[in-house]
Order: sequence, then C-alpha cells, then structure tokens
Amino acid sequence: MMDCTDRHDRFFLRLMSKNVMLYTEMVATKSAIHGDRKKILSYSPEEKPLALQVGGSNKEELAEVAKIAEDMGYDEININLGCPSKKVQKNKFGACLMKEPDLVAECISEMVNSCKIPVTAKTRIGFDNEERFEYLNNFIHKMRDAGTKTFILHARKAMLTGLSPKQNLNIPKLNYNMVYEIKKQNPELEIIINGGISKIDEINKHLNICDGVMIGRSIYQNPYSLVEIEKEIFNLKINPTREQVAEQLLEYVEKEVKLGTKVNHIMRHTVGLYHGQIGSKEWKRYLSDNLMARESDFQKTKHIMTIVQNNEKANQANT
Repeated sequence: MMDCTDRHDRFFLRLMSKNVMLYTEMVATKSAIHGDRKKILSYSPEEKPLALQVGGSNKEELAEVAKIAEDMGYDEININLGCPSKKVQKNKFGACLMKEPDLVAECISEMVNSCKIPVTAKTRIGFDNEERFEYLNNFIHKMRDAGTKTFILHARKAMLTGLSPKQNLNIPKLNYNMVYEIKKQNPELEIIINGGISKIDEINKHLNICDGVMIGRSIYQNPYSLVEIEKEIFNLKINPTREQVAEQLLEYVEKEVKLGTKVNHIMRHTVGLYHGQIGSKEWKRYLSDNLMARESDFQKTKHIMTIVQNNEKANQANT
C-alpha cells in the first residue's frame, strides 16, 4: 500500500502478528536500482517474513531488482500488476500490464532466472471492459509457464479510465467467484484472494477455497485486528495487549529518533490502534495535537502511555 506500509508501519504491525506475510510499498525498479537503496529498501530483521513488491515493465531492470531483493534477504519478490493510477500507467507498470500478457511473461521469466527466492504476482481479475474468466486464466497460465506459482488476485477489475484509484477501491463490485473458479481450475497453483476482506468469518470462508487471504486497508485502519487473526487463524494463545504494543513501539521510536527518524513518520501509522474501542478519540486527539507535526518532540511520546493506561482500564471495566 503506497504511503502506508513503509518499514515503520511494518515494524508496528509485526508487534501484533508474528505469522502473517508482510509486503512493502510498491517500489519502482528505477528507484530500487538508482535511488538511495538504504532508505528505500532497508528493513528491520523483526519485519520478516517480508516480500518486496516491485513495479516495472523493463525485464532487465526487474531481473536486477529481483537479485537485489534476494541479496538483501527478502523472502519473496512480488510484481505489481494491479495498481490503476495514472502515474503508474504513465510509467508502464501496474494494472495496465494486464493488457500485455506476453510482456509480463517475459519479465517474470527474467526475474525467476535471476534469483532463487519466489517470484509472485499481484493482479486484478480484469481491466476496463475486460472481465472474462478465459482472459484471466490465460494470463495466469502465461505467468505460470514463465515460472510463477503464487498469484494474489484482487477480486475487482482495474478501471484504467473513468475512475480515480480511490473510487476503484470500491467500484465496480467485487467478484470473488472469479477467483474461486481460477483456484478450482488451477489446483496446483497457490491462489491468494484480496479485496474487501476484514472479518474472521470472511477469512475462513475464503480459506475453504483459496490458499491464502491478503488484507490491506482494513489492517491499516484497524491494526490490532491482527491479534484476532493470530488467535483465530494461527491459534496463537498468548497475544500482546494494546498497552504492550505501545510500550514496545516507544522503545523503537526512541532508537529511531537517535538515528534521525522523525517521530511523526512512525506515529502516523498508529492512529487506528484503538479503533472501535473506548478511548479511541482521546488516542487520536493526542496523536494529532502532539505527534503528527514534522518537528514533534520525542518527549511527548512518553506521555502517551497515560492515555494508553487509561484506555486499557476503561476497556477492561467495560468487558
């Protein structure tokens, strides 16, 4: 998720889940190759298992980034074939590549041959006026033949024209049955379903047919729901409280501030920690008033534990 799943957010999420696979923001090949590699691609060991998601259509560049990902210790390299934004289209990557299956297959083949870590693909089920099972199935078969065995399918077609990316998050309707049919027709492939999924019963329903579930916006908005996933999906009995998560995160913030990281770059990801809980407004207000400005003072993070402790007491009293 662009501007969301940076290394600070991933560290925060990992405090609540040790089992889920985490993905980076989409990184353009040229940025990965020619940019500040430490700034763009570095991560904390605690974030693993971790996949690098890349955007591009130049097979040599994609192959180079796949090798870089392997050398840096990433567990997977994932090519983004689902982003519909105009900027992404202009640079010829994302969902517009669904219109060029042969090019995608060539790119994946080069990536597979350049590294030993899994090369996976995240794509939509269609684009614009194209939403046929036959097209999607053929597209997947070309990628399979090129060496990819794992596909993350966002069950909503990409609208390359007429809608903004934000509108395309909800329009048109999701088509889970298309993903189910892909899995039924390709039992040897790992099919992970994505799009509009947030509840445990929804996850379990999809897992009856698909091999995995990817969740994006819902987790970002309500990160502590990862604890419920740990309990119900991974059967983990001992899980951290929100107070424990906040305590561990502040230790990370203190360390990062000493390295030059701005407080707001980390704390902006924590707005949803008390989503749906008593004290949510107080938490958000304190963040907004004290920790969201560019020059926020680290000392003010220490006072947030008072808010946390009050919220924990209030929620315990309410149960």
